[in-house]
Amino acid sequence: MTEELEGGCTCGALRYRLAGAPMFVHCCHCRKCQCQTGSAFVLNALIETDRIALLSGEATATRVPTGSGRSQEIYRCVSCKTAVWSDYGPRPNLRFVRVGTLDDPAALQPDVHIFIRSKLPWVILPEGVPRFEAFYDTRALWPAESYERRAIALGNET
Repeated sequence: MTEELEGGCTCGALRYRLAGAPMFVHCCHCRKCQCQTGSAFVLNALIETDRIALLSGEATATRVPTGSGRSQEIYRCVSCKTAVWSDYGPRPNLRFVRVGTLDDPAALQPDVHIFIRSKLPWVILPEGVPRFEAFYDTRALWPAESYERRAIALGNET
């Protein structure tokens, strides 16, 4: 990705711009993501909060459970309730942007498929993309630059 990407909610009230490429893109097949999205999986682009420019509208957070037992906050447009990003945290400096809310969702492909132990049987995963039964070792899989960005955002520069 070389250009800025824009996206928004279903009703158009909330608009945002990503200033740069995400650190990593997850395709999560866990049962909680399936239930919370009403779909077979969710595509989340991990990016620093300060690289998301809110152009219009407002998002409100709703706390929901995750498979790990920790909660996440899903940020939704206050008007139409479309989920635009999440905070698996609390990690106020990181967001998981819902790729499906981008104007061009095809611009970001998954870097990894996670929690495939609960993948629906009719979903066919592409060859060459790493896949894991549950989660994975980020240090082993992420590009060094992305891992450094993550460490800075979490406040432990490594």
